[in-house]
Amino acid sequence: MHMSNVLFAFLLTMFAGLSTGIGSTIALFAKKTNTRFLSFSLGFSGGVMIYVSMIEIFQKAYHSLSEALNEKSGAWATAAGFFGGMLMIALIDKLIPSSKNPHEAKKIEDMSKSPDKLMRMGTMTALAIAIHNFPEGLATFASAIKNPSLGIAIAIAIAIHNIPEGIAVSVPVYYATGSRKKAFLMSFLSGLSEPLGAIIGYLILMPFFNDIVFGILFAAVAGIMVFISLDELLPTAREYGEAHISIYGVILGMITMAVSLILFI
Repeated sequence: MHMSNVLFAFLLTMFAGLSTGIGSTIALFAKKTNTRFLSFSLGFSGGVMIYVSMIEIFQKAYHSLSEALNEKSGAWATAAGFFGGMLMIALIDKLIPSSKNPHEAKKIEDMSKSPDKLMRMGTMTALAIAIHNFPEGLATFASAIKNPSLGIAIAIAIAIHNIPEGIAVSVPVYYATGSRKKAFLMSFLSGLSEPLGAIIGYLILMPFFNDIVFGILFAAVAGIMVFISLDELLPTAREYGEAHISIYGVILGMITMAVSLILFI
């Protein structure tokens, strides 16, 4: 394995992961009091995460596991991984305490009523994104090592859907704390797990990485993303917006993700 290929693959993975920072930067140009923007952005991000999970990541997991096992066993393993991911993030949700520091939350119009809830949602979203970016980083890295042009296409597609994920992290944290710095930092850090996945994959996991491990990881990732969307993103988007603003965001998020996936097939 040539070191120039390794460096190229790592840089691609870094680019894809840190695109969460781009989303955060875009989000933080919005006015503090724009609750319509909050509702639409969270709906948009939920739409992206649900669509990419069910249409892209779940299907990749199933394909990988059915190739390694057989069609029926692959389907069972994919479903088990999917719901296992949901169970894991549900347990993490129970274990992460809510923020109780009143000095971290500024009074921001309607948001002042529940800054703890917004901060918790931002933290949980960052955690879910960090968890799913880890195997994505490994997948991007491995693809780029084997086929640089394929690696570029995958990295661009992941970068596109990481942008609204950055919004999903930074917007609630910003509304909860009033701090652009904290919102950007949390969003940025959630993306760092992607190059971290590449490093660990190169140093430790690559010799043991096979279709079964890949499939189970991706199935779990899909479950994590769907859970966080249904449990955190969409209910909060609905709560802070007008009746249909969040749903318009969901639909546009799904359309954006669909187009990006088709463009980079």
